[in-house]
Amino acid sequence: MLTKGGSLSLLPGFAEVDLAGPQLNGFQRESIALFINAASALSLPKSIGEIYGLLFSTPEPLSLDDIVERLRISKGSASEGLRWLKSLGAVNSVYVPGVRREHFTAETSLRKLASGYLRDRIDPHLDNGQERLRALEGSIDGENPDKHFQQSRLGQVRGWYQFISKVLPIVKTLAGKF
Repeated sequence: MLTKGGSLSLLPGFAEVDLAGPQLNGFQRESIALFINAASALSLPKSIGEIYGLLFSTPEPLSLDDIVERLRISKGSASEGLRWLKSLGAVNSVYVPGVRREHFTAETSLRKLASGYLRDRIDPHLDNGQERLRALEGSIDGENPDKHFQQSRLGQVRGWYQFISKVLPIVKTLAGKF
């Protein structure tokens, strides 16, 4: 029998089973929504925003199982999301005395979050930029009637690359101030 609170009593006299799982408070729900939106803006999976938002808004460290239960996401999605967030430096693994399971908290330093994102998501694409520009230049056929158009576009891409190469260190420096 389904009760008013969302729990299920299988047989009279037996304990009720909570179908809703642990309830998220308003701050947690809004934090999760905020970070889902941020993840979307960065073209990251929704689960990344959910996990970070939950950890950000929860005072105690949470285990993988806690995250799965509270967010109602698959264990695989939670595990992959935590692995990615840890590699970025957005999540810290913490020791909880007397508990063997790994527990996690959110990194709240904007400097660490920004530098981790730039290091893992932007730098690899810029590192091979010169090589890609040379390959693009080498692909221009001198006999092609569109040669001048292609060279013009190559010049634009070179300008973009140079701009980003100059701006990125400034962004990293600014991120380090927070």
